Parts: sequence; structure tokens; C-alpha cells
Amino acid sequence: MTSTQALPAPPTQSRRGGRPRPPRRSRTGLGRPWVALGFLLPTILYVVAFFGYPIYYNLSMSLRDFTVRSFYTGEAPFVGLDNYTAVISDPVFGQTVLNTVLFTVGSLFFQFVIGLALAVFFRHNFPLSGLLRSLLLLPWLLPLVVSGALWKWILAQDYGVLNQTLEGLALVSSPVPWLTSTEWALISVTLVNVWIGIPFNMVILYGGLQAIPESLYEAAFLDGAGPWQAFRNVTLPLLRPVIAVVLMLGLVYTIKVFDVIMVLTGGGPAQASETLTTWSYALSFDEFAFGQGAAVGNLLIVVALVFALIYLRSVRRSMKEEQ
Repeated sequence: MTSTQALPAPPTQSRRGGRPRPPRRSRTGLGRPWVALGFLLPTILYVVAFFGYPIYYNLSMSLRDFTVRSFYTGEAPFVGLDNYTAVISDPVFGQTVLNTVLFTVGSLFFQFVIGLALAVFFRHNFPLSGLLRSLLLLPWLLPLVVSGALWKWILAQDYGVLNQTLEGLALVSSPVPWLTSTEWALISVTLVNVWIGIPFNMVILYGGLQAIPESLYEAAFLDGAGPWQAFRNVTLPLLRPVIAVVLMLGLVYTIKVFDVIMVLTGGGPAQASETLTTWSYALSFDEFAFGQGAAVGNLLIVVALVFALIYLRSVRRSMKEEQ
């Protein structure tokens, strides 16, 4: 009779001691890059379809002699930078650039100043403050075409409410040609754009003010600071990042305003309120110079990109200073 001897069991490592076992490679870990790409793919497709392709097509159009016939035949001879040269050498170009600068600077200044004043005013709670803030949002919520049509009726020379009110108060002796005079047209469209942009500035700046601790104001007042000193030394420094965002977004928005000017004056009279956006439209759809219109549009894109890069650089610099 033979006896069998049990083989010794292989040594096992305790989970608490010894070298830890190498982690098993999970199957889901291998697919993480593809999962991330799957989430990004809709955004990439959207940007390419609605931003990338239009910009590419607009750039291609600006380098060709594009006419109405080109849309049917597809033939558009390559002309290089001739469209840009024609646009820059046009006498209207200088006046249009000046109008764009005045319109943008005037709109940004008054929108920001009035918006900041309203944000500081509504920072203190009082009865019906919420209702008043909601009513002030109406200009921002209305479609731009509706706002333009409303103000066109208000600023009409013969039957406008504003002229009738001014004449009733004996402030003017005759109706003011707000939209038909070369002296008042640009001022009028700027004031309307200021009215539209004030709520945006107020809301963003009001949110920034709410993030400032009240204890800082109490400490400033205990040190003998007045309201203006507290605003200058406490509010403005802490509100600086929000101010940069508001001004940058306002600049990008204002420089491409089209609806309000087109509804109110159409860029006239005599190019008095013509900006780069309305001039691009006039070149493309009034004169059918599609290449030159595309060139003006590309100049606007370049200007917006320059200011965007300046803003990103300033944000990066401020973040480094905070670190």
C-alpha cells in the first residue's frame, strides 16, 4: 500500500505585507481617450460646420472676383489681394472706420458707466428693487429688430414721441432730424445701442458686486473712508476681473452691431452712420461686390481677434501676478 504525500502549497503573499500586486489593466481604461473624443466630437463638428467653414469660404471669396454668376457657374477668378486693396483705397473706408470707432467707444463708455452706476445702486436692497431690475432687463431681452423699429418710431422727425415731448416742453423750436441728419444720425444709433447694452453691463457687474464681502466695506468705513474712497479702493480693485470681461464682451458685441443701424438709418444719410458691418452688407447685396464685402468682413474678424488676444494676455498676466 502506497502513501501519497501532499505537495506543498505555493507561497502566497499577504495583502498587508510584501510587495503590492500590480494593478490589473481595466478594459474601460483603454477606451477613455475614445470616450473623451466622443464627447468632444459634437462640439468639434458644430465649430467646424458653423464657424470654420463660413470663415474659410469668406476668406476664399475675398481672394476671388465673385459675382452673382459665380453662384450658378462656380467660376470665380483668383485676384489675390485686389479686393482688399480696392476696399482700403475707397474714400468711404476712412469714414466708415471712424464711424465704427466712434460708435464702439461711445457705446462702451456710456454702457459701462451707466451699468456700473445702476449695479451699485441696486446693491442696496430696497422695496421693489427686484421688480425694477427685471424691468431694466427688457431692452436686453427684446429682439434687436424690434428695438430698432421701436426707436425709429420714437425718433421720427415729424411724428416721433421724442420731438413732440421736446417741443411740448419748449426745449426745441423745431423738430430735430435725429435719423435723417448727417450730424445726428451716428449719435442717435449710438444712444439706441447704449440703451440696449446697459442691462447686460448692469447684470454682470451686479453679480461681481455681490461677490465682494460686506466686511471689507465695514473695515474701510471704520478706518475713516468715505463712500467714494471705499468705491475707489475696495470696489474697483476687486471688480477689475469682472470689468475686463464686461468690456471685452461689449467690444466684441458692439463692433459687429448690424441690426440696429440697418433698421434705424441703413448706414445713411450719406454714410454718416455707416460702420464696417453695414458697409460690408452694402457692398455685397447692394453693389453685388461680394469679394469686397467679404474682405471687409475679414477685416472685422481680424480686429476682433486682436482684441481677444489682448484680453487673453491680460488675463494670463493677472493670473501670474495672483500666484
